Amino acid sequence: MPYTHIQEAVRFATKAHAGQTRKGKPNIPYITHPLGVALILSQINASEDIIIAGILHDTVEDSDGKISIDDIKQKFGETVAVLVDHVTEKDKKLSWEERKKEALAHIYKMPNDALLLKSADTLHNMDDLIADLEECGEEVWTRFNAPKEKLIEHYDNIIEALSTMWPEDPLLIEIRTSLDKIKK
Repeated sequence: MPYTHIQEAVRFATKAHAGQTRKGKPNIPYITHPLGVALILSQINASEDIIIAGILHDTVEDSDGKISIDDIKQKFGETVAVLVDHVTEKDKKLSWEERKKEALAHIYKMPNDALLLKSADTLHNMDDLIADLEECGEEVWTRFNAPKEKLIEHYDNIIEALSTMWPEDPLLIEIRTSLDKIKK
C-alpha cells in the first residue's frame, strides 16, 4: 500500500477518536495511543497493513457503533479489517473482567500478524503506564476499572498467551521487561 493509505488511516482514526483522551489524562488526546502502537510496529518493520491496523485498532471498539469492521474493510481492505477485528472487544457492556477474559481467550485463535498487533498495543499501554507511575506514583491505579493486582495478572496472562502462540514474537522481550518495571 502506498504511504498515502497510512495518512488516510491517521486522518480516519483522528476523526474517530476526536474528543477522546487517555484514561485519567484529560490533556492527552487518545490518538496518541494508536499512533504509538503504529510507531512500535514501524520500528520492527511490520507491513503497512499491520501499521494501518495499529492506527485503526481501537476505532470500532471506541466509536459507540459509529464505525464497523465493514467500514474498515471498505476503506482499508480485508487484511486490515481482519486484524482490527482480532483485537476489538466485542461487547463493551460486559464487566472489565469478562471482557479481558474473552480477549485473552481470543489470543489463542490469532494468526501471527494479529499477535504482533496485540503485542504492540499491549507494549504501548504498559509503557504508558510505566511513565504514569514514574510521574504520579501509585495513584495511577485508581484510573482503572480493576485493582492493581488484577491488571498485573491480566498482563501476565497476555504474556503467557503470546509466548505460547508465538514464542518468536519480536516484542515479547520488551513486553516482559515492561511488566517487570510495572511490578517494581
